[in-house]
Amino acid sequence: MASPLRIPPRALALTIAVAAGSVFANGPGFAAASGPFLSHQALYDLSLLKSRGSNAISNARGRILYNFSGSACDGYTSEFRQVSELDSGEGKLTLSDLRSSSWEDGAGKSYRFKIDTRMNDSETQPVDGVAERVGDHITVKLKEPMVKTFDLSGNIVFPTEQIEHIIAAARAGKSVLELMVYDGSDNGEKVYNTLSVIGQPISGDHAPASPDPSTTNDAMKSMTRWPVTVSYYDRDAKAKEGEQTPVYAMSFELYENGVSRALVLDYNDFVISGAMGKFDVKDSKPCK
Repeated sequence: MASPLRIPPRALALTIAVAAGSVFANGPGFAAASGPFLSHQALYDLSLLKSRGSNAISNARGRILYNFSGSACDGYTSEFRQVSELDSGEGKLTLSDLRSSSWEDGAGKSYRFKIDTRMNDSETQPVDGVAERVGDHITVKLKEPMVKTFDLSGNIVFPTEQIEHIIAAARAGKSVLELMVYDGSDNGEKVYNTLSVIGQPISGDHAPASPDPSTTNDAMKSMTRWPVTVSYYDRDAKAKEGEQTPVYAMSFELYENGVSRALVLDYNDFVISGAMGKFDVKDSKPCK
């Protein structure tokens, strides 16, 4: 889902999943966001918004289909598929097909993930594993791309915990949030440092300049949303000559029930727009 020119495709896919997903229970330093969170299916149409830099591309198109369901008591399941085509000029096309699925415990204590990627009809090694909070740390057990067990800091959050923190910070009037995030990216060992910048709330009665199925849906009309930009930094990379450049950045409008719209993904050499083309609310069972 990301640019095959610079970033592993799974990174972009997971980024969208985070934005489109729902919210989980407490993380360090923030009160839990209030529910309920919306089970839904969303379709995003991808297109090239801007191209720049030495690795510029001439065109990009694709689609993302995202399904989210579950509850705080049963945990949350997300399924994601993204198919895209990037044209780097002179007839050089890169086709990618990424599928990912994950489940997260309602209290954010367990995170299971599986990611499969195909590039130009060539399959890459899948990533399959589980991360569990154990005491003051997180233990990750990978099945693929290799059998491996390792520990991470307990201050690291999972993708949907990250969204919870953003919503909690937005409700508290905070404009900046820093978090370390583990999402199973790359070979399953990557941790990102993230910086979220949160704008002023947008009330449900404020119509956007470019409406989409989420802004016209009856279940969403009264929902507050916030403009958010999240920058992802490689935790293991050393900053050169001062400030470190993000690997990628993602902007979107985040509703208080976890749905996102108006996606913009900045990969330094080019920027991709993700416009919501379809949005369906799914039935869900409340916790007893």
